[in-house]
Amino acid sequence: MVIKEEVIEVLKNTLDPELGIDLYTLGLIYDVDMDEKNQKLVLKMTFTTPLCPYGPQMVGELRGKFRALGLDDVKVDVVFDPPWEPSEEVRAMLGV
Repeated sequence: MVIKEEVIEVLKNTLDPELGIDLYTLGLIYDVDMDEKNQKLVLKMTFTTPLCPYGPQMVGELRGKFRALGLDDVKVDVVFDPPWEPSEEVRAMLGV
């Protein structure tokens, strides 16, 4: 049985291909709705920009990692409202 903490660990171990920082730390994950009883996951996320060339690749990578955990019912909602804004911590990591 997969629990929410395991899903979050996957997110913390999945890097943005351009920035080399994990999706969770970057703040690209807006919501993790894990129904542990029914083993259903709805993930709400964004990309650094709406035209991110790696967006579909990241979504596909996440789906594969969640399947490897044993989750077959996974929905990834990519949204751009609100637009992504890096936190002060992320800005410092990026040197901006």
